[in-house]
Amino acid sequence: MASSFSNFLSFIIISVSFLPNALCRRSITSSLPHSQILDVSKSIQNTLQVLSPNIKSLQQQEAIEQQQQPLYSSSSSSYAFSVSIYPRSSLVKPQHTDYTSLTLSRLARDSARVSSLNAMLQLSPTNFTDSHLKSVRTMSGPEEFQTPLISGSSQGSGEYFARLGVGEPAKEFYMAIDTGSDINWLQCEPCDECYQQTDPIFNPSDSSTYNQLSCDSPVCAALELSGCYTDTCMYQVSYGDGSFTKGELATETVSFGDSGSFPNVAIGCGHDNEGLFTGSAGLLGLGGGSLSLPSQVKATSFSYCLVDRDSDSSSTLEFNSAGPSDSVFAPLLRNSRRDTFFYVGLEGISVGGEMLQVPASIFQMDDNGRGGIIVDSGTAVTRLQSSAYNALRDTFVKYAQNLPSAGEFELFDTCFDLSSMSTANVPTVAFHFSGGRTLPLHAQNTVVPIDSSGKYCLAFAPTDESMSIIGNVQQQGTRVSYDLTNNLVGFSLDKC
Repeated sequence: MASSFSNFLSFIIISVSFLPNALCRRSITSSLPHSQILDVSKSIQNTLQVLSPNIKSLQQQEAIEQQQQPLYSSSSSSYAFSVSIYPRSSLVKPQHTDYTSLTLSRLARDSARVSSLNAMLQLSPTNFTDSHLKSVRTMSGPEEFQTPLISGSSQGSGEYFARLGVGEPAKEFYMAIDTGSDINWLQCEPCDECYQQTDPIFNPSDSSTYNQLSCDSPVCAALELSGCYTDTCMYQVSYGDGSFTKGELATETVSFGDSGSFPNVAIGCGHDNEGLFTGSAGLLGLGGGSLSLPSQVKATSFSYCLVDRDSDSSSTLEFNSAGPSDSVFAPLLRNSRRDTFFYVGLEGISVGGEMLQVPASIFQMDDNGRGGIIVDSGTAVTRLQSSAYNALRDTFVKYAQNLPSAGEFELFDTCFDLSSMSTANVPTVAFHFSGGRTLPLHAQNTVVPIDSSGKYCLAFAPTDESMSIIGNVQQQGTRVSYDLTNNLVGFSLDKC
């Protein structure tokens, strides 16, 4: 009898201790909108617009930038650095005759991107530290910078482009932004092999601040893959889709429109560049490593807002400015094996107000640096471990019975025919971060068009790799802020 009473009492204690968390989780999900409205007509119109040959000139773009006003207040610091973000569709002629072809191109590039990120992690040493790189971080700061940012969709890219000045006198270039890379580089004259870009190729001899780095420089030692030629540091970076760049490593002055400039930024001057970079002059590495642009300009924070990939509007990439006050914050976590990636603390996902029945450990990183979930600007479609994805898909379908099924498409196994609708009710998908904060996604972050006839697919995909990825489809229309000082990632809807 005493044993039975003891067991009963233990059950009561366990139940009471669990009750507050259960009630808290229930109150979180019940307060969320269970569905979102998708503007089907507008979305389809955007798919037609992105294939239009109506290309804006650089002068028109710059005139628009000068008229733009900040959408939220920045910090009180006297220097604000910001640049706009643009889509490729406004820079170069479309290469696709229909939206389905464009989608196939995007997905192929995206799959290669994901393979590349996982390969980077697997090849990282298990005892990596960056103590030997500290000497790279010698520049003064922080100051605030801002630069324009656009989507790069019409060429089949899931990337976004920033407008940045290089050299003295400064010449401006469209460069792809990438939170999954650390090396900054651009195509340089003379070209052994260069792909097509919108702007004239950078000529180092035209700049008074261009300085080649020697083989024994600390910056050269920080490269994962480097070589030496007549005491000049040579770099090489390869990407998962077969693209690569190689050339000499140098320092240059980088300018951010009218908001300021920064000297002696390490940048690769690529003389042999091949792959799917068409339109951009190169790449800005926004990762967490010592050679990334945020690290080199001593940024305590940076943020971007990614516009609808099929629109011709622009937003901004900002350094050291205060993020929106309504941001939903998640813990920013780092992997000792690879300091490039930005991991976030995610506890769960809900669909239509219902929490998915998957263990929180599926989104957590273990002691060996495996697992976890990163926020990545270069990956388009969010990848979730298969068990989490299956739960999300099945729950989504359960709450989307009003949406006619349309089979599968490439990596998407759940698609809908919305051709007869001008608007559609889409179940709300929400991320539940560690610390109790929740981010509900808009409908356009959940389902995406794959043609111009009204076929849409659930914009998530499964992965057999241990690392999950929050892609840029789920980030569109949201200002994502990386607080590097306080180790937080902030998400604020509709702050482009």
